[in-house]
Amino acid sequence: MREYRAKGPAARPPTHPGAILREDVLPALRLSVTGAAQKLGVSRQALHAILAETASVTPEMAARLGKLCGNGAGLWLRLQQARDLWRVEQEMAGELRKIPTLHA
Repeated sequence: MREYRAKGPAARPPTHPGAILREDVLPALRLSVTGAAQKLGVSRQALHAILAETASVTPEMAARLGKLCGNGAGLWLRLQQARDLWRVEQEMAGELRKIPTLHA
């Protein structure tokens, strides 16, 4: 499979994994927040923070979500990593412009 790179930075942040969970996954699995939290073995508040996009998906939570959904932890971690990296690149844009790009 060939990988294609975007030509420039995305204008908007990548979707938070909590939004995907809230809008697509839980409805498809016919799970409430309480039901999903019970199956994941976490508190309803911990899951709600992710769904509300106020908390990040940790490696532990990614393992739980990957098992519940059957799609593996890596997917959830990559979604979170893409969002985190986008945010940091936006915050550090001025500083990063000052760093030269060296070629070997």
